[in-house]
Amino acid sequence: MGEAELAGATGGLVLPEPTLADAARAALDAKTKPPGSLGRLEDLAVRIACARGTVEPPHLAPVVVVAAGDHGIAREGVSAYPQAVTGQMLGAFATGGAAVAVLCRAAGARLVVVDAGVVAPPKVDGVLDLSLGPGTRNAVDEPAMERAVAAEGIVRGHALGRRLVAEGAGAVALGEMGIGNTTVAAALACALLGCPPEAACGRGTGLDDAGLARKVTVVGRMLAARRPDPRDPLGVLAAVGGFELAVLAGVALGAARGRAVVLVDGFISTVAALVAVRLAPALRGYLVASHRSPEPGHALVLAELGLDPLLELELRLGEGSGAALALPLLGAARAILVEMATFDQAGVTDAGR
Repeated sequence: MGEAELAGATGGLVLPEPTLADAARAALDAKTKPPGSLGRLEDLAVRIACARGTVEPPHLAPVVVVAAGDHGIAREGVSAYPQAVTGQMLGAFATGGAAVAVLCRAAGARLVVVDAGVVAPPKVDGVLDLSLGPGTRNAVDEPAMERAVAAEGIVRGHALGRRLVAEGAGAVALGEMGIGNTTVAAALACALLGCPPEAACGRGTGLDDAGLARKVTVVGRMLAARRPDPRDPLGVLAAVGGFELAVLAGVALGAARGRAVVLVDGFISTVAALVAVRLAPALRGYLVASHRSPEPGHALVLAELGLDPLLELELRLGEGSGAALALPLLGAARAILVEMATFDQAGVTDAGR
């Protein structure tokens, strides 16, 4: 597989019909409340209606996809944790003990755990094998992956996103795991947005000042060595990206193709969504941002995508944890749109008429 198959995954996605937004707002204004009194919950309900293609969307049956991958750049000392933690956490996701697993249960969401390319995957049930290899290469020394591999990751993720929608999902959330992947996300953000490493790099899992300075230097070295072209998002992904980001970009495209809401988590999954948007701009109409992380690059990417996050909780765990926390808000917004009585139905006088 390669770029021919990628064209099939990225082509044909269209923006939601603008008339749906007007119809959803009219439906909300008819409910037993002053117009706009539910604030951003109403904006979210409109977003859901537009993505789902109806002002009466069925239950969202949410799914959280957590894709894990290892990164050759971890050898540059850019993380406070050893690379073995990626595979260990993959096992914790699958066996239900990790934060995102707990939060998915609390939200009534299905959790799908994906090995996108881990060096030492766990020997446990419940991990979907979409591995592109045992981790990427060190992008300081050579491209992280071949273009064909990046394309294949997106194609595999696209197929997964389509399958989840076919199985009933109306909202698909993106989560990730991979030691070193905030460095990779920062490099991707810098390449696609044209910002300097200092603007995109944060402390990740808890770097001290020296560690943060090293991370900024490493991102600069990656970009100088690879010189990715921002007009070529697939090339940028191949040059400095990660296997899990490729798969998540594909999941977003596949879920949107099936008219599901695509809920992004933190910095890394939002960068994956940015890659996907650069490949298929209509994806913007299906995206919802769950929260804003303290990573400085996250605010830059959210602004580029025109997304206003639902939560401000200073979350920086990743895993899809923020997305899982935001899922009840999506359910509430959909319920208000579909289940709340109108003034006429409730026999209540509408003072606005």
